[in-house]
Amino acid sequence: MKTHDYISLEERYGAHNYRPLDIVVRRAKGVWVTDVEGKKYLDCLAAYSAVNQGHCHPAILKAFVDQAKRVTLTSRAFRNDQLPQLYKILHDLTGYEMSLPMNTGVEAVETAVKAARKWGYTVKGIPENSAEIICATDNFHGRTTTAVSFSTEAQYRSGFGPFTPGFPIVQYGDAGALKRAINANTAAFLVEPIQGEAGIIIPPEGYLREAARLCKENNVLLIVDEIQSGLGRSGKLFAYEYENIRPDMVIIGKALAGGFYPVSAVLSSKEILGVFTPGDHGSTFGGNPLGAAVACAALKVLVKEKLVERSFTLGNYFKAKLCAMKGAHVKEVRGRGLWIGVVLDREARPYCESLMEEGILCKETHDTVIRFAPPLIITKKEIDWACGRVKKVFHSLN
Repeated sequence: MKTHDYISLEERYGAHNYRPLDIVVRRAKGVWVTDVEGKKYLDCLAAYSAVNQGHCHPAILKAFVDQAKRVTLTSRAFRNDQLPQLYKILHDLTGYEMSLPMNTGVEAVETAVKAARKWGYTVKGIPENSAEIICATDNFHGRTTTAVSFSTEAQYRSGFGPFTPGFPIVQYGDAGALKRAINANTAAFLVEPIQGEAGIIIPPEGYLREAARLCKENNVLLIVDEIQSGLGRSGKLFAYEYENIRPDMVIIGKALAGGFYPVSAVLSSKEILGVFTPGDHGSTFGGNPLGAAVACAALKVLVKEKLVERSFTLGNYFKAKLCAMKGAHVKEVRGRGLWIGVVLDREARPYCESLMEEGILCKETHDTVIRFAPPLIITKKEIDWACGRVKKVFHSLN
């Protein structure tokens, strides 16, 4: 079948909850993907940062295949020999005492919300059913009914009410607004250290540091959502490290399994995750041996290949080359690590479509921002190749 045949099938039989670019990918390796017609493209989205280690990384693939031959799923009714190893690697890499594994990123968000609420009731002493978790404007924490309840994006909420109460919203980047919102019933503050879906928004310097101080001063948990920004994407293991803070809970996912399997987790202390007792929370697939084996391999690749350091160095290089293209319809270039947003004064979709024709895959976000987020294994030579084509598209669409 040809590209148009696959698109026709998808449009006819699939729900239309996405608007993908009209490329049909058949295979991928490293930073390159190949469509059903045999054309190659440089991937500058990395599955929204899920394939930081590159597509089909051989070490992760080997772990996936080897484990799939032994056992894939036991449920948490029994123990398996892979999950304890994942716990240990996460502890050694991040310093957090405990972790709780789930599957998708939003499941980990829901887990953090439940943990914060129960901590609020059992440890802080908040009256039952009164706990509040403060969230920020323009956040993106997923699309479950709870997550969209604290979204400020109209489309994410339209038609999906009634919404879950208990999530006051404050202006992102405004520590004063957070201070005014905290009260005796505040259990936690949930925030992205860099807002990805909003357009790679970096808060003012000192914001997270002040938020951490306010939370500690008021016995409020600081929860950071590092699902997209973490595991090297921002040029640090975690984006919160830019402000030298230590959140109470960290939510991770996406690159945790290198694109092979949905694996997510909440990292925290024994005091906080210890509020869960058997039966309080769980998942049939969360912590399964296949996912755990893959996550262990993915984290080892991250460290062995120094992908965090690569992201920092090559991100600065990529950003500088994109900054040199400012002018005309390019208003701003912002980002950290290999996570860069190019802000236009017009719709970004036509640019993404033209870049696709030039062999570069990226995606618009918030209408006017082009997001560049290639796998962290990208080379300087490949960045140069991409920038030549980006420059060509920017000039052609002026």
